[in-house]
Amino acid sequence: MSRGMATSVHETERKYEAPAGSDLPPLDGFPGVAAEAGPERIELEAVYYDTADLRLARGGVTLRRRTGGEDEGWHLKLPVGEDTREEVRLPLGKARKPPKELVNLVQVHVRGTDLAPVARIRTTRERWQLVDEHGGLLIEVVEDLVSAQVVDDDSAADSWREIEVELGERGDRKLLDVVERRLFDAGMRRSTSSAKLTRLLSDRLEPASPGPRTGRKATAGDVVLAYLHEHAEALKHHDPAVRRDRDDAVHQMRVSTRRLRSALQAYGKVVDRESTRELTDELRWLAGVLGEARDLEVLHRRFTHAVAELDPDLVLGPVQARLTRHFAPLETAALKSSVDTLTSPRYFALLDAVDALLTAPPLTPLAAKKATDVLPKLVAKAYRRLAGHAAEVLATRPGAERDVALHESRKAAKRLRYTTEATVPVFGKRAKAYRKRVKGVQTLLGEHQDSVVARPALRELAVQAQLDGENAFAFGVLHGLESGAAARIEDGFPAVWRGVGKPKLS
Repeated sequence: MSRGMATSVHETERKYEAPAGSDLPPLDGFPGVAAEAGPERIELEAVYYDTADLRLARGGVTLRRRTGGEDEGWHLKLPVGEDTREEVRLPLGKARKPPKELVNLVQVHVRGTDLAPVARIRTTRERWQLVDEHGGLLIEVVEDLVSAQVVDDDSAADSWREIEVELGERGDRKLLDVVERRLFDAGMRRSTSSAKLTRLLSDRLEPASPGPRTGRKATAGDVVLAYLHEHAEALKHHDPAVRRDRDDAVHQMRVSTRRLRSALQAYGKVVDRESTRELTDELRWLAGVLGEARDLEVLHRRFTHAVAELDPDLVLGPVQARLTRHFAPLETAALKSSVDTLTSPRYFALLDAVDALLTAPPLTPLAAKKATDVLPKLVAKAYRRLAGHAAEVLATRPGAERDVALHESRKAAKRLRYTTEATVPVFGKRAKAYRKRVKGVQTLLGEHQDSVVARPALRELAVQAQLDGENAFAFGVLHGLESGAAARIEDGFPAVWRGVGKPKLS
């Protein structure tokens, strides 16, 4: 039986430890606050679910079944950014097992491992709401008396008092800061745990690693590992969004995958290339699967926009309707293929390999040398790769052979861009400026490749329209426009390429 549709909200909140003897300060006098409602007393009870080795908690994720309060139900909290998490909610229902819809969203962490109750937490809450002159919620302040127990371990229990301050729909972060200063003055301090569960389980969770050092004094290994860490986390972050068909999610996950792969390829003298070759191949596979959905999305959007820009007298027949009929089932099938891939053993093995790489990276002796000495040479190597392909473009006549050379140049430009991007923490503005120039040529070549892919697709659409007795004229017009756009890009490429120049980072 269906539990109902999931809802989702973004919560921005801060937690504070309240030492014994400290009192919650008065909540009046804050800027923009017209009235204060409360205190309201609420009794809450929650059962938290995780794997036996606490994979969700380690990933900053919580999944609970909570009773009490106006939002009782199943709650999945996913990290978004500083102080902010997305809470996905489903109705309570009668079942004690986590809903499949929510379990699916945490597969990037649990990878097929069963979830079971790990903790029970009871909270006696007093709540105050601060509103503006129109009754809009600015800030919610709660004082919680918490009693927590680890499941199947009577000795692992704790109780404490904490304060939470959550931003309302009409509030802003400046008000959060003002409230925080008053709490600090009253003896409160920021909690070291982002959730009640992580406080309870703190002795079972390793302290968060500070991560590799970056900056001009960092080693080459530290800088490359920091970049790999960043985009491994980004890949995991985008996984639930792809499963929910969120806008641009497939694209962003694909970009994270490509950045990881490019870094492993470009910095193979820092992180041993032979040791990561299989992972590099698997990242190529994942990017390819995600690319099927993304490429269809790009084509559909491109053609829809192009038709809308045409003179109406040139749009003969049900052109937009044909685009929808053609692309909708293809996009649906491609998205399903992507989501199916994200539940496959092969994908889980890829994630395990990424984790293993970051836990015990196969660093070479070069990794221990200063980043300022090592990285510019590897960026220069990526530049020479692009320069070779660009020279081939300039020496080739227009046609299929040049199209291939331009596409190879685009891929080389993308690698150079990502290779440069990894050095930004070391070389700052110089690296940012060069990355921007490289992105310019990559974007130009991307437009050309989109045109190359678009033309046979337009021909196919025209043939289908003709066979169905529809007028195919508009698709021919679009084909001509695409050919003209590609020719202009080819004409402009030499000047754009000259503007890139050699990398001068140090």
